[in-house]
Amino acid sequence: MITGSGVAAEKYLPLPPASIAQWYKPQNDRQVWLHTMFSLRREMQAVTEYAAAGEQALTQKWAERFTGNYLKIAEMVPEWKDELEYHWLERLRSAAETGDGEGVELALRKIGQGCKSCHREYRAVTAILYRTPDFSNIMIKKPTDGSADSFADVMEELSSLINRIKIATDDSREQQALASLEQLRRRLDDLGEGCSACHNDPAPRERFLGKLTRDALEDLERGLKQGDKKLAGRSLGGAAVYACARCHAVHRSPYDIRETLLP
Repeated sequence: MITGSGVAAEKYLPLPPASIAQWYKPQNDRQVWLHTMFSLRREMQAVTEYAAAGEQALTQKWAERFTGNYLKIAEMVPEWKDELEYHWLERLRSAAETGDGEGVELALRKIGQGCKSCHREYRAVTAILYRTPDFSNIMIKKPTDGSADSFADVMEELSSLINRIKIATDDSREQQALASLEQLRRRLDDLGEGCSACHNDPAPRERFLGKLTRDALEDLERGLKQGDKKLAGRSLGGAAVYACARCHAVHRSPYDIRETLLP
């Protein structure tokens, strides 16, 4: 529901055919659909530039490559078979074969219009559905006893700990705040281990839970021990931005939209 100027309005979002899911992870080892789109864009560029330069042989070479990948669309998503521009595809091949630069340009423009139409309808929603991680299956282990909690439960726990620290700080209950801070650190460490469920390298973890977050938590601890509420509040806010807000900007919003759109 989109609201504006006091009037509620609805916008229709068409979902792509379910068959497209098989060409994305995790159903496929590679992002096949995505790489096919990249290939088509590269091939269209090559055909355009070689045709403009009068390079007939190379124009034809890349036109044939484009044809092969373009026809794969119907194989991968049969529901879109009737949406393909077969007539203009043949016009493209014929123009490339005869060195007709204007014919190549016209055919590519007509095919490109179909591509843009499909992208307008489906590109954003397809990316949300099939390129957004599914956190519902991720479990966060506790090294202390080997048990595991769901990702959602850990998020709730982290939120509660941050609020508990804030409340205790406001009420001058430094020891309770420090105890909650220690718990927060442990659970953030546990959460960081969960990043490996999707990421094979340490960079993502460092980006959200690295030096900036650690330094902010150290400043928070110092502020609590010194009774410096201003330092403690500023440091807690900094840690929440570095660890929480930044990660949510990358992962949470797309995930929430994905969960809303899923049938």
